[in-house]
Amino acid sequence: MTVHLLRMAVRIESMAHLTEIQTERMAATKGQRLFTYTRNMPRRVNELTDGGSIYWVVKRLIRVRQEIIGIEQGTNDEGRKFCAIELNPHHTLLEPRRQKAFQGWRYLKPEDAPIDLPVGAVSDIDSDMPPEMMAELKELGLI
Repeated sequence: MTVHLLRMAVRIESMAHLTEIQTERMAATKGQRLFTYTRNMPRRVNELTDGGSIYWVVKRLIRVRQEIIGIEQGTNDEGRKFCAIELNPHHTLLEPRRQKAFQGWRYLKPEDAPIDLPVGAVSDIDSDMPPEMMAELKELGLI
């Protein structure tokens, strides 16, 4: 059974900023692979690599997801273990949903995940309205 990860995009200001940071990381590996790193290795690796995605929380909103390609464990120069999660560089935009802050990552069941926006749909990143305001108006049923 597939499961996803919910992860805070720390110090990321916008979707454009997330794309910029990830593009820089890919350039460092000569455009071959994109990783995000975490201290702890998930216990449900098989479920994550069976169609799972990372759902990114940007500015208190779950806004985008990226498919998980693989998960590797490594050791840094100080001898501490870490987890490297390989991601598909393609971003799938989501219907924005509020999320309280948390540390690290959380498992996310597929039935609890926000829905994908249709391909080519105009998202809140293309709007002049702040994403927090747009999410609140959607929750109230006004847009």
